[in-house]
Amino acid sequence: MAETSFDIIVIGGGPGGYVTAIRAAQLGMTAAVVEREHLGGICLNWGCIPTKALLRTSEVYHLMKNAGDFGLTVGDIGFDLKKVVKRSRSVARRLSGGVAHLLKKNKVTVFDGQGRLAGNGGVLVEKDGKEVANLKAPHIVLATGARARTLPGMEPDGKLIWTYKEALVPDLVPKSLLVIGSGAIGIEFASFFNDLGSDVTVVEVLPRVLPVEDEEISAFADKAFRKQGMTIHTSATVTALKKGADSVTATIEAGGKSTDITVDRVILAVGIVGNVEDIGLEGTKVVVDRTHIVIDEWCRTGEPGVYAIGDLTGPPWLAHKASHEGIICIEKIAGEADVHPLDTSRIPGCTYCRPQVASVGMTEAAAKEKGHELKVGRFPFVGNGKAIALGEPEGMVKVVFDAKTGELLGAHMVGAEVTELIQGYAIAKTLETTETDLMHTVFPHPTLSEMMHESVLDAYGRAIHF
Repeated sequence: MAETSFDIIVIGGGPGGYVTAIRAAQLGMTAAVVEREHLGGICLNWGCIPTKALLRTSEVYHLMKNAGDFGLTVGDIGFDLKKVVKRSRSVARRLSGGVAHLLKKNKVTVFDGQGRLAGNGGVLVEKDGKEVANLKAPHIVLATGARARTLPGMEPDGKLIWTYKEALVPDLVPKSLLVIGSGAIGIEFASFFNDLGSDVTVVEVLPRVLPVEDEEISAFADKAFRKQGMTIHTSATVTALKKGADSVTATIEAGGKSTDITVDRVILAVGIVGNVEDIGLEGTKVVVDRTHIVIDEWCRTGEPGVYAIGDLTGPPWLAHKASHEGIICIEKIAGEADVHPLDTSRIPGCTYCRPQVASVGMTEAAAKEKGHELKVGRFPFVGNGKAIALGEPEGMVKVVFDAKTGELLGAHMVGAEVTELIQGYAIAKTLETTETDLMHTVFPHPTLSEMMHESVLDAYGRAIHF
């Protein structure tokens, strides 16, 4: 084993890890990435990217089934599931190869194996039970990510009970499907399989679907999902799963009543747990809280010279948060002057179901709890020319302002392409834009973005087209 020294070693090559290493190289540091599976991590290989490829397929399929609404005539409509999955996997492979190219281009050394802290700035790399490298660096960044949470007695078996991994490479489109959990992952898979013809049931333990979203947006999405044919149980729990030969009987409890349903497949989407095992935390001062590492505003752990970023740390558990954390971490290490701690209120969140959901900042309820006097504006998709022309008149844009200062506290959207629109409000929050700035901004016509303008106007009683 050759002992190799670097300025920084990153354990984990996901969207947090590889970005950290590239930024380190840009700042003149020698960097190494240790990755045990796939460059690009869960997001690129088994999460964000391949799910978007699948959802694009179901979106096109939905449009094909409704082609008559656009004056189009089509023949028999169907799909080849193997080809659907193959396209999704090829997209992931292409981007994983792109990450490898970027690391090579930036002269980042990549080690294939499991990385583990070895004390005194050391990282031991193992592959198939054998030690393959012994590395040294004054700065070590842990970016090992997270995995799907399981429930006792409902452990996934890869056949009847799926996690996101099995749901990404299904061998069939189940006639009936139970999705446990209605966060972003659960609802995206529910939307995909529902559009391909599955009879989908969603069970959520909290009082509403997409529970982190603004209550009004959540209610709008719930109504849309039910209209599409989904069965949704909120304030409900799955207390048991009984597996048969090729089906699962689930016991659902809600409102003091118990109901059994039998489905072909079950997807568990009940959150994540951090990958804190087998990375050498034993004997260190790294603090782990409910499977996630505790860090300060500069991503430092309790162990000198050891940092942590991304899903391994606290929420929100989003790829873009991991990347930004990595950049903050490395720029602080490098002594860059213009470095700021991450403000999570400025991180947009997106869910790519149909209709799409996106948000940034505080919900209306959270802003009220903080004691803000509010100005709230709304604008419906049905009042927007581009939305009607697209055949997407169902949706809403909502904004929340501080009535005294004009500060944009939050923005919330549901409808077509809102995952692209939300960045406008994210920029506005970063620039500390007020309602006056947004009112004076000229939005192009005809675009969906005009609704962003109109919702601001509505908050102050000045909406033109509604």
